[in-house]
Amino acid sequence: MTGKGREVADMMERRKVDMLCVQETKWRWSKAGNIGGGFKLFFRRVDEKINGVGVILKEENSKSVVEVKRVSDGVINVKLEVEGVMINVISAYAPQVGCEMKEKEKL
Repeated sequence: MTGKGREVADMMERRKVDMLCVQETKWRWSKAGNIGGGFKLFFRRVDEKINGVGVILKEENSKSVVEVKRVSDGVINVKLEVEGVMINVISAYAPQVGCEMKEKEKL
C-alpha cells in the first residue's frame, strides 16, 4: 500500500508503536489489510459520508487477534489474546461539535 497508510506504518516503525487506533479513515468497506512495513489494519467504513475507524497492529500482534467486531462506522472492537490475557482494543469516533444532531445520533 502507498500513501497515508504507508506513512503511518513508517511512523509506527520509527516510534516503535505496536498498536494504534485511528479515526476518520478514508478506506472503504469492512476488512483487514496490510499497509506495509509489517503492519496490518483492521477497519470499517461503509457510508461514504462518514469517516471510518480502525486499529493498526504490528504483524506479529495481528496473529493474536481472536475476534473483530465492526459495530458501526464509528466503532470497532479488536480482541487479542496476549500471553494468556484477553485484551479488547476499541477504536471509536464521535462526530464533532459542529455536526448536526441527526449525524451524531446515527453513530
